[in-house]
Amino acid sequence: MIVSPFRMPGSLPAVCEAAWPKDVGIIAMEVYFPSQYVEQAELEEFDGVGAGKYTVGLGQARMGFCSDREDIGSLCLTVVQRLMERSGLSYESVGRLEVGTETIIDKSKSTKTVLMQLFEESGNTDVEGVDTTNACYGGTAALFNALNWVESSSWDGRYALVVAGDIAVYATGSARPTGGAGAVAMLVGPNAPLVFERGLRGTHMQHAYDFYKPDMVSEYPVVDGKLSIQCYLSALDRCYSVYRNKIHAQWQREGLEKHCSLEDFGFMVFHSPYCKLVQKSLARLMLNDFLCHPSPDTQSGPFSGLEAFRDVKIEDTYFDRDVEKAFMKASSEAFESKTKASLLISNQNGNMYTPSVYGCLASVLAQHAPQQLAGQRIGVFSYGSGFAATLYSIKVTQDATPGSALDKLVSSLCDLQARLDSRKKVSPDVFAQNMKLREETHHLANYIPQGSVEELFPGTWYLTRVDEKHRRQYARRSMSDDRPLEAGLITSCIAAEHIPSPLKKMPRIPTTTAGPEVISNGDH
Repeated sequence: MIVSPFRMPGSLPAVCEAAWPKDVGIIAMEVYFPSQYVEQAELEEFDGVGAGKYTVGLGQARMGFCSDREDIGSLCLTVVQRLMERSGLSYESVGRLEVGTETIIDKSKSTKTVLMQLFEESGNTDVEGVDTTNACYGGTAALFNALNWVESSSWDGRYALVVAGDIAVYATGSARPTGGAGAVAMLVGPNAPLVFERGLRGTHMQHAYDFYKPDMVSEYPVVDGKLSIQCYLSALDRCYSVYRNKIHAQWQREGLEKHCSLEDFGFMVFHSPYCKLVQKSLARLMLNDFLCHPSPDTQSGPFSGLEAFRDVKIEDTYFDRDVEKAFMKASSEAFESKTKASLLISNQNGNMYTPSVYGCLASVLAQHAPQQLAGQRIGVFSYGSGFAATLYSIKVTQDATPGSALDKLVSSLCDLQARLDSRKKVSPDVFAQNMKLREETHHLANYIPQGSVEELFPGTWYLTRVDEKHRRQYARRSMSDDRPLEAGLITSCIAAEHIPSPLKKMPRIPTTTAGPEVISNGDH
């Protein structure tokens, strides 16, 4: 008998349905990024800026981007179908689907409803959730909604599916190298290998115009760079303070008298607009630890030599170079062990907006063995301009045995580096031409995209046309391709995962010999 790689919540016996679901969290993840990129070092020369401005100053190596063949609908279609295929799940097993995005192509119709086309053959239309929007925080809000649904009286025993996706593009200028694109899909349910710790969320929300998109006919945001950094860092301070108070109270109830610090996290991941800000953010947490410690040891250990900063006020240090330099140096070992691995996708693909922090989480999982992850606490800081932020924690299951849920999750992400390496490099001039084309054709009606379909990864959904009523039609590129990447990686990493679901029938998967499957948004 063939069984699903994941235990189906919906198959639990009736006597268990009334019980509070245990270990709710992320069961499976899928990451999608574009098949083409531009080198940041070449972009520096093309833009006429000093060498190292993007590569050292921002910490970015490459930036992925989309041609006019891809939009938010195609990105999300791709990542959802890839997750469902690779995990062997049926669409009937999903009871909630929510999308977090700030890439808005319709002021009424949600991207979630576009994704419902994937569910049509299964006959499953009983799927709660729509879209959630607040800059880069929308994916986290959607994830929290999914977790809350599973832990509520509304839960019907099925999985929740969360999708975070965006295309981050900027007008010509200093912000353009901080762009990127991609999508992350996460399967949420009980008995998960990545368990969200109950009651341990520190949230801060405040009104600010640091980054916003008031022009409804443009993809480009309005950005106040300095204010945006201040908002990000101040939100981090506030969220960390609230989180530490909550976990301290929890420990007190358990009879433990200790204070939370960076030492209590095995890994720390952040929303990553650019990699250098993440490194500064980890240093910022050490600054918070130092200022809150009743009697820090400044003679030895991580706080050695920092006594001059004992009386600084945290709100006065956002742009204090002396404080920044001292604490980046002091936190360098912590950065190497807790955070650096999380920046793989961010460094190689850029800022994906809502999926950014979850790309960082996937990067950690992809570069560590299950045994290295088991039992660890992973801190996650999510930020969205405007602004909304939360710092929360995930506890990794202790079970790292072969075939365990953690082992399957890690194995499913083992191809990240190979997929990044398989992308096509294009010149800055070609990149600029693509940005110009997107700018000129964004939201046009009666438009047929000009970008190459052949350059897309096999199995990628793409835009075929926008009709005279702005209705979008999509097709999926065949899984068959001369390039060995897809077949080779499935054989080496995912073959054991790609098995039929025990629930009814699987949705249609195009055969390797068939032409592209075409779907459209319909008349709704």
